[in-house]
Amino acid sequence: QVQLVESGGGLVQPGGPPRLSCAASGSISGFASMAWYRQPPGKERELVARISSSGSLNYADSVKGRFTISRDNTRNTPYLQMNNLKPEDTAVYFCNVRSIYANYWGQGTQVTVSS
Repeated sequence: QVQLVESGGGLVQPGGPPRLSCAASGSISGFASMAWYRQPPGKERELVARISSSGSLNYADSVKGRFTISRDNTRNTPYLQMNNLKPEDTAVYFCNVRSIYANYWGQGTQVTVSS
């Protein structure tokens, strides 16, 4: 069972910019898409950004122009570059990799934006 582990979170000042990484404990074949989700305090989990195997991208409206998702083509894991961070970006951020065989989730990393 492949496990995903996020890193790069923590307490950051408005403007950032931290970069989130996702490491996999094993190889992931049949990659279909990879994404970052987040769950703000007291709210439901929401999609932040997704990149498909064809390279198509989609972003939540709230992060367009500020966040960039990219992928490690060797490991099939995503990165999330976060610029111009705002307090409302405070959340637990989750890495997600979907293959044709399984759907993998990390346990999340806390990002707190505060001056």
